[in-house]
Amino acid sequence: MTQITVQTIIQAPLPKVWQCWTQNEHVVHWNFASSDWYCPKAENNLLVGGEFHYTMAARDNTMSFDFWGTYTQIENEKRIEILLGDSRKMTVLFELTPSGVLVTEHFDPEDQNPTELQQTGWQMILDNFKNYTERS
Repeated sequence: MTQITVQTIIQAPLPKVWQCWTQNEHVVHWNFASSDWYCPKAENNLLVGGEFHYTMAARDNTMSFDFWGTYTQIENEKRIEILLGDSRKMTVLFELTPSGVLVTEHFDPEDQNPTELQQTGWQMILDNFKNYTERS
């Protein structure tokens, strides 16, 4: 199975990028793909074996779900490996470059939606993360 990759460069210090990615009070501000969705609740236990649970909800209250996973590897400000709740693997890389912090996500696709749709949606969330982190 080929993984999907999305990435962005963020103009902010690496410690700030890491905090915005991992702390509940930040996650709720960026973890959604479009303005008709939001993340009303985030719980994160950033330890190997710990879990995160992010509530993803439609603003019109027609739908919500728990996006969750278990941390399998953590290298502070460098790498996070996750086993998602549906057994897909995900890796998030944080790399300091001359242009800013490069954040790269690799994840196994799910089989319910086309690969292109998944890549677009995850890129939109990552773009929200970039925008939030740069202006907060």
